Formats: sequence, C-alpha cells, structure tokens
Amino acid sequence: MDILFLRDFRLDLIIGIYEWERKVPQPVRLDLEIGLPHNKAGGTDDVADTIDYGAVATRVKAYLHDAPQPITLVESVAEHVAAIVRNEFGAPWVKVSVTKFAIVPGIKELGITIERGARP
Repeated sequence: MDILFLRDFRLDLIIGIYEWERKVPQPVRLDLEIGLPHNKAGGTDDVADTIDYGAVATRVKAYLHDAPQPITLVESVAEHVAAIVRNEFGAPWVKVSVTKFAIVPGIKELGITIERGARP
C-alpha cells in the first residue's frame, strides 16, 4: 500500500473540556497517514490518480474551524478527520494523530492516535 502523509499540520482551534481552554484558540498538530486506494499515480504522474493532499488539508481545516457543533476532545477531532479522509476522499485506511501542547503542567504534548479502515 502506498501511504500519503501530512506531518506537522498546525491549526489553532477552540478545543478542550475546561472553560479556560475554550476562551481562545490553541495550537493543535495533526499528523495524517493516508492509505491510497491504488498505486497508479507513480506511473501516470496525474493527481486524478491519487488523493490530493492540498484538498485534504483545505477540507479538514474548513471543517474544524466551522464544525457544526463545538468539539471538545482530541478523540473527536481525530474521528472527524478520519471520517472526512475515508468518506470524502476514498482512502481505505487512515491514521490520524492529534496533539495539544503544554495543557497539563509537566507534560509537553498530549493527544491521541487512531487508525480507521483496513490495510490491504
């Protein structure tokens, strides 16, 4: 399986369960690994034969900034991103990591990694 990746995708989001976290946007890092449905693009050199990473980034950013309801958990961010990548872009498998920074004293980063779908 060919895997397209987006690493260190930074967004400022209103996220968190505590009231103080929800007052101002905070930096969040997304790391995505996206399984491609086939490996044609290497031979054709045509973006139509792969998943357009620019379109993925634009769609994910738009959704997270304009979510229909507030998102409080990193787990929810990961689930929404995985669903977008699989349902809208046709990826058979995706791995999504969501990281928040310096929220808990003594912890530099915290977050979640999920995998959805199946690797062939």
